[in-house]
Amino acid sequence: MAEIVATNQTILVVGGGISGMTAALEAAECGKQVILVEKNPTVGGRVSQLYRYFPKLCHPTCGMEINLKRLRANKNVRLMTMTEVTGVSGDAGNYSVSLKINPRFVNENCTTCGACGEAVDVQFDDEHNYGLGQRKGAYLPHAMAYPQRYVIDPRIIGTADADKAKSACPVNAIDLNMKGESAKLTVGAIIWATGWRPFDANKIQPYGYDRIANVITSVEFERLADPHGPTGGKILRPSDNKEAKNIAFIQCAGSRDRNYLKHCSRICCMASLKQSTYVREKFGDEGKASIYYIDIRAIDRIDDFHQMVKNDPNVTFVKSKVARIDEDKSTGNPVLHGVNTEGYQRYANPHDLVVLAVGMEPSVPVGDFPIKVTVNEHGFIEQDESNGAIFAAGCSSDALDVNRAVQSATASALRAIQVVNRAAGMEG
Repeated sequence: MAEIVATNQTILVVGGGISGMTAALEAAECGKQVILVEKNPTVGGRVSQLYRYFPKLCHPTCGMEINLKRLRANKNVRLMTMTEVTGVSGDAGNYSVSLKINPRFVNENCTTCGACGEAVDVQFDDEHNYGLGQRKGAYLPHAMAYPQRYVIDPRIIGTADADKAKSACPVNAIDLNMKGESAKLTVGAIIWATGWRPFDANKIQPYGYDRIANVITSVEFERLADPHGPTGGKILRPSDNKEAKNIAFIQCAGSRDRNYLKHCSRICCMASLKQSTYVREKFGDEGKASIYYIDIRAIDRIDDFHQMVKNDPNVTFVKSKVARIDEDKSTGNPVLHGVNTEGYQRYANPHDLVVLAVGMEPSVPVGDFPIKVTVNEHGFIEQDESNGAIFAAGCSSDALDVNRAVQSATASALRAIQVVNRAAGMEG
């Protein structure tokens, strides 16, 4: 069992995405001891999979770089990647937490030279690119991964590929005998920042995600546009790798629908507006974007971005909830069917590619929480006294954009700090 020093003056942050990193850093910079656990090999979460933010269209690497610099510099934060919370018991100010620590099979000697990845032949679907490309069995999750250390996929342990990786390493960083560990620790407060996952587009049968190759999701499109993505930034159709210059964006794909997600995910409209600019960026006047929408939810300063996109003559807005999508077998083009409610005209519009703006749902299903917490009808954690000192941050609490998720994380850090301060006061 791994030994971890923690007391009821320690704050545990579960999840190393933008919200978890923010909460951990805010608390640590106030002088609190923080343990930040992340189940994946690297921190960064969904933000690391974005090409650009809205509305400024800047790259997430800038904000991530600042957070990574803060994380590296702060000795009050202990980062534990490949670690999951398996149990929580106790009350505010005194929680007992069980952890499962999975082996990376690569130690701290790693210099990210890449020799192990070059030596390995086997490939798997690349999680960072939502399965659109493949990665080796020895890999660095992405260019900005932190820790900057390779990972050996456990599926190759015991195979010739694992031995090749070990033999290729010039610094003896690969330890194929690493074992999983467990740990128990005491903490005073817990910030739950496990984030969100995209709604499963396979469930939206009329839109054909499971049967039409050229129907993809908004998160997949984001990776296609990224120069570090599976196509080197080229927007190509999955069916034939041809450039997709005429692209349809369908809003509320599975959201605001009693059959799927009842709630509005708040980011989808802005995400599609942002992604329409990628089409212009890649193809200039040859690029055409059509946005099929119920209504556009862009408020305050964000509406300026909305108006900018509306003024682009190459972007068409169709006020309609698309009824179904068929495939033109001769071209591979998806064909959208529905009624334009501005004029009530029926349409059957072909496009090179269709992008479904899928909504957010909590990453952790209600039944999988290691301790009872109060959640709303959509599965997000409520701010409720019955939760004790367990506070939701970011998209564990609601469907939020990055800006609001960071604000939520800061608020949760302040709540956790108050709990451990009270505990310290009682002991004093």
